[in-house]
Order: sequence, then C-alpha cells, then structure tokens
Amino acid sequence: MTDQNGAFFHRDRSWHPPALAPAYKTSVVRSPQKALISMNTTLSEQTGPVFGHNMLGALDNDLILNYAAEGEMAIGQRIIVHGRVLDQNGRGVPGVLLEFWQANAGGRYRHKKEGYLAPLDPNFGGCGRTVTDANGGYSLRTVKPGAYPWPNGVNDWRPAHIHFSVFGQGFAQRLITQMYFEGDPLIWKCP
Repeated sequence: MTDQNGAFFHRDRSWHPPALAPAYKTSVVRSPQKALISMNTTLSEQTGPVFGHNMLGALDNDLILNYAAEGEMAIGQRIIVHGRVLDQNGRGVPGVLLEFWQANAGGRYRHKKEGYLAPLDPNFGGCGRTVTDANGGYSLRTVKPGAYPWPNGVNDWRPAHIHFSVFGQGFAQRLITQMYFEGDPLIWKCP
C-alpha cells in the first residue's frame, strides 16, 4: 500500500512464490522472461483512476442472491467469507475495492469458454465485489465452490477456491490471488 509519506511500497519479491513453477504449466507462458525492474510510480498511477464507491449495489457482496431470480437462491452449501486487508505494517486498509469470482457448487464457471460440462446454476452468477470498512474488514456470502478438472496434466483437478482481485489505494496497486479451503483433499495436487 503506501508508506508514511504517501509513496507506494515496492514489492518485496523475496517472500513471494516464484513466478515460474514448471509443474503449473500456465506459469511457463505467464512468467516474466526478462529480469524484473522496479520503478517509482507516477502521481497519476497513485491517484487515478478511481472507482465510484456508490456504484456498488446492495447485493454485490451476496453471491447467493445477486444473480438469482426473484424468490430464488443459488444452489450449494452457504458460507460467509470474511477477513481484513492489511498493509505491510499490519494496519487495516479502508476503502479497498475487492472483486471476487468463483465456480458454482458443481465446479462450473459462468463464461463462454468454460469447457467443463457440469450444469450451470441459473441463480448463480459467480462474481461480486465489496469495499473494505474503516478497519480494512470485508465479508461476502456465497456457496462453497466445487472442484473442477483442468488441463494441466492427466486427470488434474483444481481444489475448491475463490479468486480475489484486491485494488489498493490506487489502480496501479492490484493483487490477484485465490483463497482455498483448509482440509480440501485436492490442495496437495494443485501446483
């Protein structure tokens, strides 16, 4: 996020996992091919563009209802996911835009290129967003996503997970990550 003077912290790559993980085939084409260079950010990268906090709808953080027809709900085990967005010093960061997306309870995403033949839930869109509170806290309601096969290797399956896009105090600060479920038997298999 930002230091005491308002400048962005540079990423400390010494504690991040490596970008190139050959067991995870897509990392081979996605990882940088040349040495990384850290550059100072410009004022425009730190201050804009900004999203309208008032653009969020009342059900944007409720994936059980936000895509459902009137009187209907998403199918699956209902869960509440909550947490805090913290800066490098452990302080909660208010006003952070969180976007999240996931497969439905059967392991299927709702997008045109989805190849898995599990059924779509007509009342589940699989995406939402929220803004952190004054202490960096957030919560969302959803259904536990299902595992699904993927073409990384023979008979590889992705464990249940939820994707998060975390925008910091400027759009130049974005982290895309995933949340997994403790005890999922497929975690050991996922690179």
